[in-house]
Amino acid sequence: MGNVLGCVAAGLGWCCCTAVGSLISSCCGNDKNSTVPPGATSGRKRSVLLLMISIVFAMVFQYVVGPRLKPNYRNKINPVLAYLADAWIDGCEEFVDDDESSEDYDNLRQKCSGNNGVYRVAGSALLFFILTAVAACCKPTANREAWPAKYVLFLLLITGTVFIPNEPLFSSILMNIFRIGGVIFMIFNQLILLDMTFNVNESWVAKGDQAELDEGEGAGKKWFGALLATCALLYLASFVAIGLMYYFFSGCGTNTAFITITLIVGIVSTGIQLTGEEASLFASAAIFAYSTFLLYTAVSKNPNDECNPQLGEENVLGIVLGVGLTMIGVLWTGYSKTAYRAVGEEDDAVNDDESGDGGRAPNTRVTGEENYGA
Repeated sequence: MGNVLGCVAAGLGWCCCTAVGSLISSCCGNDKNSTVPPGATSGRKRSVLLLMISIVFAMVFQYVVGPRLKPNYRNKINPVLAYLADAWIDGCEEFVDDDESSEDYDNLRQKCSGNNGVYRVAGSALLFFILTAVAACCKPTANREAWPAKYVLFLLLITGTVFIPNEPLFSSILMNIFRIGGVIFMIFNQLILLDMTFNVNESWVAKGDQAELDEGEGAGKKWFGALLATCALLYLASFVAIGLMYYFFSGCGTNTAFITITLIVGIVSTGIQLTGEEASLFASAAIFAYSTFLLYTAVSKNPNDECNPQLGEENVLGIVLGVGLTMIGVLWTGYSKTAYRAVGEEDDAVNDDESGDGGRAPNTRVTGEENYGA
């Protein structure tokens, strides 16, 4: 019996090690010779993994490391902690009260140092991708090569920024750069959301049509029903959220105007979008829901306490939704079949760089007049 259990354990261990090795090879390795031209998807999945790592580091720096670096560390014997406290709190004095004994002093200081921790990770990612872009311009195959070394380089960049004071690099320069980048990302994320919802819409409709052909009339209703139910759920959530924001955040004209504009534009844009030849109610519902989320993040950050009951509180819901939507967008960009197509390419076949034979893989996106949006 012991021998049997030992054999089973050894077999399971071998399977796990093989799976882990395959995963690491897929994320970090390179299975092509440097003379093979890079495809449209070269290095994309490994870049996505690096972005996921950067999100984890940013969360740790903002909510764990930054708040724990307190001014009283300056009096500690450990010179490293004293230096890190000075570096991470540098420049925060202009955002907090002069009285260190005040009630809000410690809370504001923690948020300031935590935010600067995020700027450190984001700055490292920005510098890393600039360097890799330059390397790819000089050597096109560089985007898929030496990824273990690239991960090490990224970690070294993050480690180096830990010791750099906030002023002027993080609190002034990078903060304003990332404000502009945040606006660009929100626009880009809407394009990703549109692409994802159009693909899901067409996929479900195609499966419903195929079920009608294979199993008979009425067999595809489950797909059409699921699509309509998802759309109804998104619209219901949006209208309920807007109603709640009217109730809790409409104490001033600015918030009321933002809420009203979002509601009107959401309804009008849905009507306009449905008049097109390739209408998709699912895409309209998703964009409306995303706009409602952006509206909530805006009104919940209003500094006027008369119309913001959450002023001074940690917006856990906004953080969870924001991180979740960011991860969905990044993962879709790295793994979607639509993203594999080159700009301007009319053929539905794409260069599958991840396949071993370098062949052509069919695009799963369904097009045609026979397919319609929900």
